Amino acid sequence: MNDIPLSFLFITLTLLIIISSFFSGSETSLMSLNRYRLKNLTDKKHKGATRAQRLLETPERLIGVILLGNNLVNILASAIGTIIGTRLMGDYGFIFSTFVLTFIILVFAEVTPKTLAVLHPERFAFPATIILRPLSFISFPVVWFISLFTRGIFKLLRINAKARSHYDLNSEELRIVVNEASTMIPQQHQQMLLSILDLEKVTVEDIMIPRNDITGIDINDDWQEIIHQLSESQHTRLPIYDGDIDKVRGMIHIREALHLFNKEKTNKEDLQKIIREPYFVPEGTPLNTQLLNFQREKRRIGLVVNEYGDIQGLVTLEDILEEIVGEFTTDPSVHSKDVHLQEDGTYLVDGSTSIRELNRILKWDLPTKGPKTLNGLILEYLETIPDPGTSLLIANYPFEIVQISQNAVKTVRINPNWKQGSSELTTPADNN
Repeated sequence: MNDIPLSFLFITLTLLIIISSFFSGSETSLMSLNRYRLKNLTDKKHKGATRAQRLLETPERLIGVILLGNNLVNILASAIGTIIGTRLMGDYGFIFSTFVLTFIILVFAEVTPKTLAVLHPERFAFPATIILRPLSFISFPVVWFISLFTRGIFKLLRINAKARSHYDLNSEELRIVVNEASTMIPQQHQQMLLSILDLEKVTVEDIMIPRNDITGIDINDDWQEIIHQLSESQHTRLPIYDGDIDKVRGMIHIREALHLFNKEKTNKEDLQKIIREPYFVPEGTPLNTQLLNFQREKRRIGLVVNEYGDIQGLVTLEDILEEIVGEFTTDPSVHSKDVHLQEDGTYLVDGSTSIRELNRILKWDLPTKGPKTLNGLILEYLETIPDPGTSLLIANYPFEIVQISQNAVKTVRINPNWKQGSSELTTPADNN
């Protein structure tokens, strides 16, 4: 060893540290790869991703190759460092070389490459697979022999080496992924993805058109009146009932009904021939389930019923889609058919407006557990039917009762610019 030039030993030690940093960075980068992105790149025939995917299919073998190479290089570097230290400083040189080499390996072969690998895993991992793949084949017998002893230790400790932990992302974790990808996904698309994740938390009862607001055709009406309703209807499909909505006969498509008018003589019997069987939806059905049900049944509209079979409202495919993409309107001053912006900046809101729709339009956070409509929320809060002019705060949001009709709140005024303390508000106790 004394015949080997010091320059050759220093060059060899430098090369060993570089190789050690390669193994350290390779391990960290491969384990830091995004598995979903890796699979996507593999499907697109990306060569580096394909090699990495194959290596990660046998993680025990991959880690064995990396650790075998890394430890072999570090031990050899330690031996050469001891020789250099002894030749430069005598018998006590190994002590100095130990501290110096430890510092060098930590900085240049561990911390620095691993940090870079975490920051840029693909840039580090994909090229590294060009070397690691042949190494895994060359060192397979040694790795297998080491794994044999490892499995024996696992058996003594009663650890199942074949059992792997599979972490499937739940909806909340997917929400975090979408939020963190905000720089890569347009805000509108991001909001749509989040809305899709929320569909399972919302039921048809939350978005349905209430029973009292359902527009339909009473088959007992005069024929001319029915014709007028059909020709003036703003809806493409209407329920047909016999005196009462609970006695619904089915649904009718306006386009098919208008075709009847082209004939010389039409009557109620002709109309009844084009009535389609009604489609009923349980009120507790989640929106994601109902969306699939609409698709499977090839329907666009359903009547919502409670546990007793009584009709509670009506839900459409459009209502569900609006939960994902927002209101289908191009006029910024008109948010909804039930929410009307006034010149003074306030809103006149129909009492039948759903709380979810109001939250979405005004960016509020009114409670959605309990009553589903603004009328129901106000009546539950006051525990009495209020008089016109009554003002109140619910969840620190201001409301003023404008109109009462048939023992229900018909119209409410909302001032989004109201500030607490600017006016007196009536509380439930004031009404008793």
